Amino acid sequence: MPLARTADLVAAAHQAGTGLAAFNVITLEHAEAIAAGAEHVGKPVILQISENAVKFHHGRLRPIAAAATAVAHEAATPVAVHLDHVEDETLLHATADTGASSVMFDASKLDYDANVNVTKAAAAWAHSRGLFLEAELGEVGGKDGAHAPGVRTDPDEAAAFVHATGVDALAVAVGSSHAMSDRTASLDFDLITRLRDKVPVPLVLHGSSGVSDDDLHRAVTAGITKINVGTLLNLRFTAAVRAHLDANPDVNDPRRYLAPARQAVTDAVAAMITAIEGP
Repeated sequence: MPLARTADLVAAAHQAGTGLAAFNVITLEHAEAIAAGAEHVGKPVILQISENAVKFHHGRLRPIAAAATAVAHEAATPVAVHLDHVEDETLLHATADTGASSVMFDASKLDYDANVNVTKAAAAWAHSRGLFLEAELGEVGGKDGAHAPGVRTDPDEAAAFVHATGVDALAVAVGSSHAMSDRTASLDFDLITRLRDKVPVPLVLHGSSGVSDDDLHRAVTAGITKINVGTLLNLRFTAAVRAHLDANPDVNDPRRYLAPARQAVTDAVAAMITAIEGP
């Protein structure tokens, strides 16, 4: 199937009031598993490559982007490729001609005025090249700081931010946190609804690995469109590798333990997409 465009997938989900899952890619096995999970349930999906993943690949975007786009081209369901949490403008500009159709440019660590200024420039650059740009307002905690109600996204400020920057989607802080290893995050559904009513672009939930299945579906019903998942896949991947090596200590062929890890991620992706859709 031809490589899908993030803008088209997000627009379709936003118009229908459904959720669109976006999963982080670190290795080729992640990309293959995500596409297979989406194929299993017959739904579109986004493959996301974070700035941290690019750093893992020696700072080289093109090889991992080429792998992701190749997997997307071969998939039997629409698959788009997206760069996630890009803070480095050089990496942002490297997105052009990689096959990725969208970027999440993250200036949320800056104060509001600085965030507006650099995000507006990023959006202008992206739009001049036909790319969809996501940004963040508020602080989705985890990794580098705790999340607290005081840093959640304000609906009026979010509407002004979108108007000032021209971004195509907005990641909002509503109670989730990055890198959670359990699914105990408590979302503010009332805030999500108020954001949906104020903000004219699709809303994105980061840190979705820490959110329960029921709450993911409820978040979509309240107004979230794009659901980002990373840590949950890594937990499943690593657990499968550990289990296989514990049971087979003499194995030294990586295919032997990567195959069950890839299948574990496939199963997790299919289950997550099904949960987002709801009963």
